[in-house]
Amino acid sequence: MKTFLLQFFTWWNSQTLGTRFHTWRFGKRVGEDEAGNVYYEGGIDSEGRTRRWVIYRDYSEASKIPPGWHGWIHHRVDAAPSSEGYKPREWQKPHQANPTGTPLAYRPKGSILTNQHRPQVTGDYDAWTPGS
Repeated sequence: MKTFLLQFFTWWNSQTLGTRFHTWRFGKRVGEDEAGNVYYEGGIDSEGRTRRWVIYRDYSEASKIPPGWHGWIHHRVDAAPSSEGYKPREWQKPHQANPTGTPLAYRPKGSILTNQHRPQVTGDYDAWTPGS
C-alpha cells in the first residue's frame, strides 16, 4: 500500500503510476545496472528513434546512471551495456552519484555550512578595472 501511495502522490520515488502503465504497455526490458536501476525501450520518440527510459531502484536522480548506461539512454551507442558485456576502461573511475544537497556535498573553507574560516588573501591578486 505504501508503494502505491508513493507512486500516486510523488514523482521522485522510483516511478509514477503513469510510468508504470506505459512501461507495462510499451516497454521491453533491456537490462539492469549494478545499482538496481532497470532500463527499458519501446515505442518511437518525436525524432523517430526508439524511446528509452530508466526506472530507478529508489530515489529518482539522473546522476545515478553509470557511464555505460548513460551513453545508451542518450542514443550515443546502439548496443546496451548488458548486451555487449560493457567493461569500463582502466582509466575510468568508478561511478559516483552527485552528492549536491546531501551531507556528503563538498563544502570549502569559508562556506556558511562549515565552521571553518576562509584562508587569508595573500595579496597576489589585483582586481581588474576598466582602462587599466
